[in-house]
Amino acid sequence: MYRYIARTVNEDALMAKSTAPKSSPTAEGASEGSLTPERRVAAYRLMVLARLTDERCLVLQRQGRIGFYVPLQGQEAAQVGAGLALEPGDWAFPAYRELGVALTIGVPLGSILDQLFANSGDVTKGRQMPNHFGFRSHNFVVASSPIGTQITQAVGAAMAAQRRGDAIVSIAFFGDGATSSNDFHAALNFAGVFKAPTIFFCQNNGWAISLPRAKQTQSPTLAEKALAYGFPGEVVDGNDLTAVYRAVRAARARALSGEGPTMIEAQVYRFGPHSTSDDPRRYRADAELEAAKQKDPVVRLQKELMAEHLLDETADRAIWEAAKAEVAAALTAAEKTAPVDPHSFLDDVFASPTPRLVDERVRFEELLRDGVVKP
Repeated sequence: MYRYIARTVNEDALMAKSTAPKSSPTAEGASEGSLTPERRVAAYRLMVLARLTDERCLVLQRQGRIGFYVPLQGQEAAQVGAGLALEPGDWAFPAYRELGVALTIGVPLGSILDQLFANSGDVTKGRQMPNHFGFRSHNFVVASSPIGTQITQAVGAAMAAQRRGDAIVSIAFFGDGATSSNDFHAALNFAGVFKAPTIFFCQNNGWAISLPRAKQTQSPTLAEKALAYGFPGEVVDGNDLTAVYRAVRAARARALSGEGPTMIEAQVYRFGPHSTSDDPRRYRADAELEAAKQKDPVVRLQKELMAEHLLDETADRAIWEAAKAEVAAALTAAEKTAPVDPHSFLDDVFASPTPRLVDERVRFEELLRDGVVKP
């Protein structure tokens, strides 16, 4: 089963053929694929907030105020649409670009900025490089740099939930480059065999750092790779909030009905660099970027809402100004928050400190007292 989902005249017919159970109590919106006007406007606010946060974080890194950043511009609809389709209790396994997902499932912006600054408000205690945030309170697993490792972890979590009888799904977020990783293939194989309630959400932004998609695989799509493992793959227009929401919602209902996983390929485009360590001008033509920006997902939803009289210029301006104020306030608070306690790096090593660890703590405190080590 391989499908292409886009907002066309054929969309309703495609969704009518979905394997998602129409009677699933957790599948609100899965059968009809609807988002209320209020939720679409709220989604637009989240996309604007993600865009402005992203722009500010790029500037912060260039100013030397944070050490590293991985931008998401151009992928806001894919991330917010997927996040909206999840339910409390579901587990998200991000790569390192999923700021929009975190915001959508309710992670406070301030908590994300605390991690970027590695201050005392950072729940990972400064032990993760910036952009590798995670929040147990929201079932948002800490990201890691190795490509694809989160995909197998998502399947493992889903199989555990399956055995416990928990009515939840896991969703793994990854890029097109990760579909060439060992973990991708191992994860899809296990998920297919055991019908794990997992959603594989690939944000195909066209580039695996500097490697174009065309040089990575000869498969017409990435989604069809799921067919080899015995479950559906779907391609969705990742610039279309509603199309993404419908695809993920249907995949979630299918997983909870016991029919197993689904892979979704959200076709998007990465406007910025892969990370702040990257210069896309060395491998990407300006004309390609400009063509992609004509499909900007934030502008697209803005125009849709205005055409439907759900938004006007005054309300739109208010949304952008409110988001700017929120980012500014969260940034000010993060920068004013005290640094991580230097003693904390010795915590969480053993349940009970070993004699050697106790000696090391004493020695470290001496170094702090003598000024050899700066807090």
